Amino acid sequence: MEIALVISLLILAIILFASEKYSVDVVTIGLLVILALFGIITPKEAFEGFSNDFIIILASIFVISGALSETGLLNKLGDKMIKSVPSRTIFIGYTMIITGALSAFMNNTTVTALVTGPVVGISKKLGLSPSKVLIPVAYASILGGTCTLIGTSTNVAVSGYMETVGLEPVSFFEIFGIGFILFITGFIFLLVFGNKLLPNHKGVNLDEEYNFKQYLSEIIIPGDSDLVGQQAFNSNLAKMEINIFKIIRGNMEIIPDHSTLLEKNDILLVECKINDLIKVKESAGIEVLADLISHSELQSDQIMFLELLITPGSRLLDKTLQEVKFRQNYNLIVLGIHRLRGKISEKIQDIHFKIGDVLLVQGTEEAVEAVRNSQDFSILGDHRVTMFRERKGLFAALSFLLAVILGSLQIIPLSIAFLSAALLTVISGAISAKRAYELMNWKLLILIGGMSAFGTAMHNSGASKFLAENIMNLLGGFGDIYILAGFVILVILLTQPMSNAAAALVILPIAIETAELLNVDPRSFAIAIMLGASVSLITPFEPSCILVYAPGRYRFIDFFKAGLPLTIILLIIILTLVPIIWPLH
Repeated sequence: MEIALVISLLILAIILFASEKYSVDVVTIGLLVILALFGIITPKEAFEGFSNDFIIILASIFVISGALSETGLLNKLGDKMIKSVPSRTIFIGYTMIITGALSAFMNNTTVTALVTGPVVGISKKLGLSPSKVLIPVAYASILGGTCTLIGTSTNVAVSGYMETVGLEPVSFFEIFGIGFILFITGFIFLLVFGNKLLPNHKGVNLDEEYNFKQYLSEIIIPGDSDLVGQQAFNSNLAKMEINIFKIIRGNMEIIPDHSTLLEKNDILLVECKINDLIKVKESAGIEVLADLISHSELQSDQIMFLELLITPGSRLLDKTLQEVKFRQNYNLIVLGIHRLRGKISEKIQDIHFKIGDVLLVQGTEEAVEAVRNSQDFSILGDHRVTMFRERKGLFAALSFLLAVILGSLQIIPLSIAFLSAALLTVISGAISAKRAYELMNWKLLILIGGMSAFGTAMHNSGASKFLAENIMNLLGGFGDIYILAGFVILVILLTQPMSNAAAALVILPIAIETAELLNVDPRSFAIAIMLGASVSLITPFEPSCILVYAPGRYRFIDFFKAGLPLTIILLIIILTLVPIIWPLH
């Protein structure tokens, strides 16, 4: 009974994590409640994962990374390092090295967000399509994270789980050798084959630059509009290639069909391009709810428009425009929103923003300049910071470096080292205590702490042993290395739609139990799964890939063409080197 319940919950968790219907923290807490109510884990076991050292390490890294980013130190460093190489022949390689080096010690999504703007700007100056550079940047940030314990949250999570089940945790530089080989392999692969595999989107003028994406916007039909009485699918809007996908009529929400007629005061949720919105503004009897600028004002000295990419740590994450008082705080008007994954079917004011969302905004030059210094967005342009903040950023960087040295040499515990560095960044004023709490990725912390407890539930119920025995019966005749390969392939597949950390923690209890039944070293299985979970290159759903998707004007197939062969190569390297560095017997 308990085994069936835990396995059912495991399958349900995978489905919910992949579908993103509910946030990962809600799903995780729900699992813990059910497991505790059925007595499979005790309340103490349910919450033990949240008191583990690795939670402190991750939380501290969020604070330190946030301080380095918000003081402007990383912006300036990344901008200068990238701009110091003007030759297009070595620009891609140099950019990948810089990105990978930073990602070895920082969250890879943060690094990608920081370098995307400078990379796009320099690419255009060199006459190089950004689409040739941004996928290599995203992949470099992902693979760079495999070099150290803190390179990705997945590494920290797996190491923490290993400690909870009695295995020796991963030391700071233990995986550097194999991580460096994975990074160099990706580096060489993209330099040699990237030109053929990656798309080459030509440079365009400003109007076209903002015209390639479909934006969600809102249109209202006045009582005197010619649209009143027209069929939605044969209206003047349809002739302008504007897609109406929802009509809000009073308190009713209507999905239009061929018989739906438009009425006065209807609010239409539409998808269209920026030039189409301009046509709407210029058409009599049609009004855009936002005060859209006219085409003649598009590049005037007074009014500008630009795209804002929502980045990790942004105050807008999971909030609406009204909740963050967007108009008041930024003096900008949101004209539309573009989202990579999923269909948006809400009014703009009701949308809860996610990482990778792109806002099309308009505002005065002063407002645009002010938002360039905001850490809530990434803009394709220069980011300006003050020397005063940079000095505080330098102090935060030195504190971080000292923590790495003291922790990796085991002079003091790693968790204490990073917690001390985080404390110093707050005391120094590099970041406020309030902002430090805002930068915490609470969903990830809850996911990792809660899924660690789920691993305990799988052990207590016998579910992990049951699954391990069945896997052995199915693959045992092929040999230990083939069973290991099966687990690594499975975790790579799961990381495509799921969080990397979630995928690793779902598979880890079963893999460790299987290794023990096979009388092989469970650490070898755990480390292979950890590395496999960090190779999320086939689809653009990894946060680093989401951030470059819009600026690079990529399609889904672009990531598949470049990521699939590279993932296969990296998989072979993992399965070859892990049993050598961490012998199975």
